Amino acid sequence: MADFNFVDLNLLRVFQAILEERSLTRAGQRLGLSQPAISYALGRLRSLFDDPLFVRTTDGMLPTPTAEQLAVPVGRAIASIREALRHGEQFDPQTSSRAFRLSMSDIGEQAFLPPICEKLQCVAPLVRLEAGQVPVADVEENLRLGQLDFAIGNLPTLKLTTNYAVLFHEAYVCMTRKRPGLPARQLSRQKFLEQSHVAVVSSESSHRTIDDSLRASGLHRRIALRVPHFTVIPQILRRTDWMVTLPKRVAKLFNESGQFLIYPLPVQIPEVEVTVHWHDTFDKDEGSRWFRELIIETLRED
Repeated sequence: MADFNFVDLNLLRVFQAILEERSLTRAGQRLGLSQPAISYALGRLRSLFDDPLFVRTTDGMLPTPTAEQLAVPVGRAIASIREALRHGEQFDPQTSSRAFRLSMSDIGEQAFLPPICEKLQCVAPLVRLEAGQVPVADVEENLRLGQLDFAIGNLPTLKLTTNYAVLFHEAYVCMTRKRPGLPARQLSRQKFLEQSHVAVVSSESSHRTIDDSLRASGLHRRIALRVPHFTVIPQILRRTDWMVTLPKRVAKLFNESGQFLIYPLPVQIPEVEVTVHWHDTFDKDEGSRWFRELIIETLRED
């Protein structure tokens, strides 16, 4: 067993970086270390734990079973050290260059990131953001370990394990290209079913709920295209007569040029609840609290 008094705790940062990046090169870039330095650190880690820890494959540096077992306690240790170093720290948004990590879907990035970035530029010009999509099953652990600061979206399964605030309730609508033969304001069930539809196959629970609700109401859509993300939707609709069902605020975002028709769905379905989540471990962290309040103030609808 290694003597704690002689262990370089910086090695734990190297371990976590390789684990998350699956690449010595990217881990080195992330930590500001050269390739020889990161290789040397990995050698020390292997000696410390008496295990290869990472094996080079065509898919990158994959963790061994020992490394996978170490991932949680190492991540917890690093999060605790970060929290200790921030204890009593005065957070000044005007001068801080702290990085905050957010998880949201691609459609969330389109709807939420622009107003958040606009606000940050005014009140915290040096603060940095990292946005991505963490699988819902991994979000709670990432929040707990400090690998993620906030998750935003329709995330009902996280309510039991994280702190959260409700931002707004979102209705879904349908949208298609403007063309002759379509009504101006309301779409009948028959007209809705006559259309060919684009279905977004997403892990977001709200999209699955919408599909279930439409089917329960007898609306079995004819699906012409299935895609994993909303990003390509405007380009598809401009070139076809197809229709998509999507959140109302995103439809308005896509329709800034006024080339689409937006209709209420021809049946009543439940609205979805959009929330922001964080872990109780960081609830009192001054910087985290400040950025949480900025998110809520920017995105919440009364």
